[in-house]
Amino acid sequence: MIKITYPAFNFKIKGEQNKELIFDEIRKQWVRLTPEEWVRQNMLQYMLQTLLYPAALIAVEKEIKLGELKKRCDMVVYKNGAPWMIIECKEANVTLSESTLHQILRYHLALPVPFLCLTNGQHVFLFENKDGHLQESTTFPAWTIPSDNTNI
Repeated sequence: MIKITYPAFNFKIKGEQNKELIFDEIRKQWVRLTPEEWVRQNMLQYMLQTLLYPAALIAVEKEIKLGELKKRCDMVVYKNGAPWMIIECKEANVTLSESTLHQILRYHLALPVPFLCLTNGQHVFLFENKDGHLQESTTFPAWTIPSDNTNI
């Protein structure tokens, strides 16, 4: 499990038609502020501010196909033009269990990536795909771009 501290962020929140909405900086739209959305938005700010993952390479609510079913990954991070990490968020009172792990593993079948992250905001688990085997990691991978030595 990874221990993270969420960065301070001035979230834009408003009420509309008896519902609370939060502005999603990636989707550039107001979305309903559910307990799961609160976890997703805090995790998103952690990735942007702490890990320095580029906003332009993060997709929120990314649609994928599982056979005939259409599902949505909470977040997908892209690197070098390919999916690199799937992040699945659950609301804080949801215990991360075998069934929540199976959900992200199904997404991984449709969208193979090197890294899988599962969080309920309080607990964060990260798995790295090494030679077809998932191994739990204790740190997030740093965002690095391969250097281009052609101009040296």
